[in-house]
Order: sequence, then structure tokens, then C-alpha cells
Amino acid sequence: MSVQQQAITILMVILGTMLTRFLPFLLFPAGKPTPKYIRYLGKVLPAAVFGLLVIYCVRNVSVLEGSHGIPELISIAAVAALHLWKKNMFLSIAVGTILYMVLVQFVF
Repeated sequence: MSVQQQAITILMVILGTMLTRFLPFLLFPAGKPTPKYIRYLGKVLPAAVFGLLVIYCVRNVSVLEGSHGIPELISIAAVAALHLWKKNMFLSIAVGTILYMVLVQFVF
């Protein structure tokens, strides 16, 4: 890349970042009520994203080979139980990740 192309790339990245940061404040100012569909998306999208992540994480797990998906199942159960108990998403994800890595590295 030439220096001019690098500068243009950096400027486009800055523009894209600024646009995604400021656009919600321009579209939905503080004085106006939030539209119903935006509130609906705010309620359903987090669960949908985590459901998608679970499917993505276990898509290549073979129950007929290796550890038979036991570390994954234990970790998913731990995340679900911890989240139901503490209601802290960060804690649930962190403990689930650490538990999975310990199980894979040292147990299975």
C-alpha cells in the first residue's frame, strides 16, 4: 500500500467508527421516546446472540469420538447454573470458559 492508500484506509476506519458511535444518538435523541421495535430488539437480541454463540461453539463436537462432548456439556451447564444463581453474565462466561479450559487441558 502506498502512503496515500494507508491514509485513506485510516480515514475510512475513523469515519466508520465515528458513524457507528454517533448515529444512534442522532436517530434516537434523549428527549424522544424509544420506538417499540428498538425496545423489542433490545430485549430479544442478547438471548439470540448467546444462543447463536452456543450453537457455534458446539457445532463441531462429536459425541462419538474423544471426550464425547462431556467438557462442553459440563461447561454449558455450569454457565447456565451460575447465571441463574448470580445473574452476572460476565461471571458466568468467565467461569464457563475457565472451567472448559481446565477440563480440556487437565481432565479429558
